[in-house]
Amino acid sequence: MSREMILVLDFGGQYNQLIARRVRELSVYSEVHPHTMSIEEIKKMNPTGIILTGGPASVYKDDSPKCDKKLFELGIPVLGICYGAQLMTYLLGGKVETADVREYGHTEISTDGTDLLFTGVSKKTVVWMSHTDRITEVAQGFRVTASSSSCPIAAASDWTRKLFLTQFHPEVTHSKEGQAMLANFVRNVCNCRCDWKMSSFVDESIVTLKRKVGSGRVLCALSGGVDSSVAAVLLSKAIGKQLTCVFVDHGLLRKDEGDDVEAVFGPRGPYELNFIRVNAQKRFYDKLKGVEEPEQKRKIIGEEFIRVFEEEARKIGAVDFLVQGTIYPDVIESGLGKSAVIKSHHNVGGLPDCVDFKEIIEPLRLLFKDEVRRAGLELGIPEKLVYRQPFPGPGLAIRIIGEVTPEKVHIVQEADAIFRDEMAKAGFDKLANQYFAALSNMRSVGCMGDERTYDYAVVIRAVTTTDFMTAEAAQLPWTLLGTVTNRIVNEVKGVNRVLYDCTGKPPATIELE
Repeated sequence: MSREMILVLDFGGQYNQLIARRVRELSVYSEVHPHTMSIEEIKKMNPTGIILTGGPASVYKDDSPKCDKKLFELGIPVLGICYGAQLMTYLLGGKVETADVREYGHTEISTDGTDLLFTGVSKKTVVWMSHTDRITEVAQGFRVTASSSSCPIAAASDWTRKLFLTQFHPEVTHSKEGQAMLANFVRNVCNCRCDWKMSSFVDESIVTLKRKVGSGRVLCALSGGVDSSVAAVLLSKAIGKQLTCVFVDHGLLRKDEGDDVEAVFGPRGPYELNFIRVNAQKRFYDKLKGVEEPEQKRKIIGEEFIRVFEEEARKIGAVDFLVQGTIYPDVIESGLGKSAVIKSHHNVGGLPDCVDFKEIIEPLRLLFKDEVRRAGLELGIPEKLVYRQPFPGPGLAIRIIGEVTPEKVHIVQEADAIFRDEMAKAGFDKLANQYFAALSNMRSVGCMGDERTYDYAVVIRAVTTTDFMTAEAAQLPWTLLGTVTNRIVNEVKGVNRVLYDCTGKPPATIELE
């Protein structure tokens, strides 16, 4: 029995791997490949279905990304999304033109309940639009299956050729019934069995890593966070003692986290890893002195990490590979292809030219946070570690607005520990997907103990999300926020005000920097 696979062809949008992730949620394996993939390569891959992604270009321009028109003659079901929908229309003889006004955000559409893509979907449903151009005339053989007041052709289909298109983005959570639409494409159009499991990814990754590494030696950047921990255990299953894990304590970790990491992965821990702890706190503080701009902080910390790893590699002898726990939201925010750079991640493409490693291994590069956790459980990693709060590689440096100092780091560590403690006591630690305390650069007048104060404002943030590409502020009860505020103001020296960040992603990022 051959493995089912949905091929996602990438045209440069922000949500390309998110489409693959949504398909994998439906228990069907999916891979993202560039739009330049040849027809012969596609035939060899033998996909069960093909999805064309969104992208920032205009299909009618000469330099816009295109695919071979023969793609639509293979007899393989194809779903075009946004730019992919426009490209399908354009190549098959329909019309795509610049819209009078760019459409962005929630839009209500009316759907045709008889269409395979909208089976079981409400006749009126809310979707997420993000486009400058729009389809003004469908290609021959297509019929319009969804529309809105501002977008007369929101979706269309050609059942005979198994071709479907949506002007909106069903893959994002803002499209209320988007996953149901993707499920209809995968199940009703492509007739997938939907029997793929994350255990398959783990098993295949172990085999691939064994083959790639061979007899080489591997150095793993272990932070103790979910991503790097899963990457480390995955490598240890594949190559055993060929792996050395280096934990750099840069002095920007959460309270007591350095000791916690050593307790889990060190010599007394349950894993057979070559574990090295490097205490480099002063080194990082010196590099960050006087630096306020968050992107510059990220670059400095990323490069200093590499310098530390180079030094450790020389101490242990020849090292062929460096492992990093990069996951897909990191890749997207750092810029992929023609996608915009939102913020750089120290574990994404930031290696100096003089780095002393043959190659980087990023076994989790195509996974989202929840998929990484599922992989961790498949690997037998304790649930407590798998569901640990996400933590950025640059650490508290990007949760401190302005210059980083030991005093400010201590303030954030203490405030964050209080927030996490109260979230757990109230039972909200399982409801919010990420929560933390950060330090603003604002100082204001306060009154404590009948004395005037001029201290910092701590910002607490909690969000709910499934993919960390989009997020909403968690609606925490006032009683919980009040308790957290009282404890931070009373227990953390240098703080006289606590603020709660209610902003979603977008327009903000999840981290406060």
